[in-house]
Amino acid sequence: MNGALAGALAVSLALTLALETGLFLLVGKRDKKDLLLVVMVNLLTNPVVVLAYWLAVVRAGWNSILVAAPLEIIAVLLEGWYYGKYGRSFKRPYLFSLAANAFSYFAGVLLQL
Repeated sequence: MNGALAGALAVSLALTLALETGLFLLVGKRDKKDLLLVVMVNLLTNPVVVLAYWLAVVRAGWNSILVAAPLEIIAVLLEGWYYGKYGRSFKRPYLFSLAANAFSYFAGVLLQL
């Protein structure tokens, strides 16, 4: 694996976990199993999204917005589904997923500036 890719995967996952678990706590959720679900769902989706983005944008030279948008939409839908199916305290799982992903995505954009 390329060193730059490994670094991107590690940094992205660490930031995503910190930001999305932080948001989980910030909105007042305290269920430990749901907190673990947030971590597990992001362990599942984040590396796939980052790898697909890296391959399409960095390697193939595709437009970053046209790549990021569908990848983020898929992540939001998949994570929302998991929160709805397995979560105990998610009244609006897709809304939480959208908020968490938007928060971590835009925080990442700001950090890259």
